[in-house]
Order: sequence, then structure tokens, then C-alpha cells
Amino acid sequence: MATANQNLSDFEFSGDASGFKVALVVSEWNYHITGNLLKGAKKALLDAGVEEDHIYIKHVPGTYELALGAQWMLEDSFIDGAVCIGSVIQGETRHFDFVCEAAAQGIMQVNLKTKKPAIFCVLTDNTEQQAIERSGGKHGNKGHECAVACLKMIELGKKG
Repeated sequence: MATANQNLSDFEFSGDASGFKVALVVSEWNYHITGNLLKGAKKALLDAGVEEDHIYIKHVPGTYELALGAQWMLEDSFIDGAVCIGSVIQGETRHFDFVCEAAAQGIMQVNLKTKKPAIFCVLTDNTEQQAIERSGGKHGNKGHECAVACLKMIELGKKG
């Protein structure tokens, strides 16, 4: 979704999520950003009716490790979906490109392998300020949006 000076977090789930079990897999790197995304995701899940003890928060070292962390969580039959939370900020080297590409491809592969939603909640910003604006700032909280997307995909899979 484009964020041209708008708050996009007015994205809601209208179903019944009371029985859903969701993993929030969170990168420790740039935690001042990912921690805010985590807060937004958890609040969205609770607001939608997910029970607090059905929210499983797991930390991984960085964004690169999100896919494997999500896969391990989703391989447990009781977890319905995962939100992969990370933040990669452009630096002076191509490291940014490699991490972003690996995370996107890895998370997509987890979806297909586990047949459960693994939602890409990775900010890939040019500046720290852009990341702040998307993790609870003027553009809302991408964690909230991604948690809602996860609930919608879980619901779709259960209806399937």
C-alpha cells in the first residue's frame, strides 16, 4: 500500500478471531522500530478477539532470520498464522538489498511450505525517520495492518 502522507492503519478485521493462535516473530535488530510494530500487531490481535495467551511472541536476531523463525512456529500444528516483524534501513552498502530480498523470498516460501499465512511485516526504508513514521508515526503502524492481514488469511484458510 502506498503511504502518500496518509495513515493506513484504519484497516480492520470484522470476523471472529477468538480461537485463532498467532505467532509474532520479531527481529531484535532495530528494536526501537520493531518493538513499536510488535505493539501495533499485538493490539490489533487483541482488539479482534485473539486471546492474549494465544499470541506467541518469539524474537530472532535480525530480519534475515524471520523466515526460519516463522517456519519453526508454523510447523507446530496449533499455530494458525505468523506475522514476521522486521526493519531494514538503507545503509552505505548493498547489504540492505540482500537482506530485504532474502527476507521477502524466505517469508513467501514459508507460506507455501506450511500452507499457513506468514505475513511480511518488514519495513524497508531509506531512512530511520521513514521507519518511525510507519511504526506508530504519521503513517500509522504497519504492525497493525499486518496483524489484520494475518487474521484475514487465517479466516480464509479455515473457510477453504
